[in-house]
Amino acid sequence: MAGNTTVSTAPAGYSAEIAELIRSSLTPRRMQEKLSSYHENDVASALGLLTQAERAKLYQILDSETLAGILEYSDHLTEYVQELSVRKKVDVFSQMEPSDVVEVLRQLEKGERETLVDLLDPEVRSDVKLLSSFDEDEIGSVMSTNYISVPDHASVKEAMSELVRQAAENDNISTIYVVDQRETFYGAIDLKDLIIAREGTDLKEVMTCSYPYVYARSPIEDCIPQLRDYSEDSIPVLDNENRLIGVITARDLVEVVGDELNEDYAKLAGLSAEEDLEEPIFRSVKKRLPWLFVLLVMGLGVSATVGLFESIVAQLPVIMSFQSLILDMAGNVGTQSLAVAIRVLMDKQTSGRQKLTLILKESRVGLTNGFILGISSFLVIGGYLVLKGNGLSFAFAVSGCLGAAMILAMLISSLSGTVIPIFFQKIGVDPAVASGPLITTVNDLVAVITYYGLAWVILINLLHLA
Repeated sequence: MAGNTTVSTAPAGYSAEIAELIRSSLTPRRMQEKLSSYHENDVASALGLLTQAERAKLYQILDSETLAGILEYSDHLTEYVQELSVRKKVDVFSQMEPSDVVEVLRQLEKGERETLVDLLDPEVRSDVKLLSSFDEDEIGSVMSTNYISVPDHASVKEAMSELVRQAAENDNISTIYVVDQRETFYGAIDLKDLIIAREGTDLKEVMTCSYPYVYARSPIEDCIPQLRDYSEDSIPVLDNENRLIGVITARDLVEVVGDELNEDYAKLAGLSAEEDLEEPIFRSVKKRLPWLFVLLVMGLGVSATVGLFESIVAQLPVIMSFQSLILDMAGNVGTQSLAVAIRVLMDKQTSGRQKLTLILKESRVGLTNGFILGISSFLVIGGYLVLKGNGLSFAFAVSGCLGAAMILAMLISSLSGTVIPIFFQKIGVDPAVASGPLITTVNDLVAVITYYGLAWVILINLLHLA
């Protein structure tokens, strides 16, 4: 298993070195000894440098336990498992974390999946079926069944004996969980406390009953804030009857948070799901196209809005030169506020008062930045127009209008980048779908109306510069 690895002695170029070692003509026994000096993650990294035939040679040489530990570190787990014989797959699956086995099985054809499950040892099959019973977005689908539990009526001596017995199969021993006769979660014991407890001590004296836990059917994204708040090595997972059925380990948590962040990042980019380099083009197009259609329609709306101000542009063509400046700044500010808002909203416990505080803060930030950049634009653009041969009053009237529009556009963009995701969360939609491209398009519309609207009011109707 991955948790029982030795420390690598490899230098910086370990992947090439390990690949050359595998290609060598060393006897199986000697190659096993050589590879054992590397961390399993190092060997996993070298697999990509090998041909399929060279990997097949390695699969033959390594025992199932070592091979399972190596493959669990690979980013191409399913691909490499598919290269194994049916018997080798079953043997490797028996040594892997059930959650990893389930991940691979979900990507196989139904017939092959059912065949492999039927060939697994009864205990492994039971764990795999348990994890497979949960949807991919439920925390139970990523939990581990690798944990130690002891009955609540046990003595310290009996608990230690039970620990030793179960440790042969389960190596997550830093925390021991206490359950009653119905397997209902009762409490937890730190390994150190159990070791130093006197033999006659009541188990309840070294047990804590105030310990975090999650329910297996809970959505992963709802559990992440709670899991992040604790520094425990593992957190118990309960079924709807409050029975202990698994744990979320620190490693599981890192993977879960990483997957959620990748998913949110994809949504921020206007994708329906994350992609990888090896994904077929058609599937990538399918993920991107729906949002692009939505943004196309919104973009046409922006263009149509610009068309409403054709008469203003015809009277003052110079203002067209600075349209992109306003659009870019509004989009940038909105995206910044969106990032901050989604980061805050990831905590499902955020109160209404905190959301209001966030809106007010982002408004002040947007307004302050708007004033600084608006005044800077007023001075720089005014000077630029004077150098281009325009009159002083005309130049600074135009730059003043631009500066005012920038202040207003940045304020409104900050508000939209904050309010839109909060509104989406309120109606039960993932706030990450208020993605960067969506916010940018909305803010383009705001900036166009603000800029040309102020130009019409100030430059044409008040100052009569046209």
